[in-house]
Amino acid sequence: MNWHSLSDFIDMGGYGLYVWGSFGMTAAALAWEVLMVSQRHRGALREARSRSMEDEGLDIETAAAGENHGA
Repeated sequence: MNWHSLSDFIDMGGYGLYVWGSFGMTAAALAWEVLMVSQRHRGALREARSRSMEDEGLDIETAAAGENHGA
C-alpha cells in the first residue's frame, strides 16, 4: 500500500481501528507480562533469602533488627 499522508497511514485503508487496536492490545499484554514476571522474580528472591536465613538459623526479623542496630 502507498500512503500519501499520515492520516492515510493511520486510517490503514479503513482498517486502522482494528490494526492499531491490535497493536495496542499486544503492547498492553507485553507490558503486563513484563510487570508480572518482575513481581514473581522479586517474590522468588525474597523467598530464597528467607529460606537461606532459616537455613542459617536466623529469622528475618532478627536479621533486620541486627542490621539496623549494627550500623
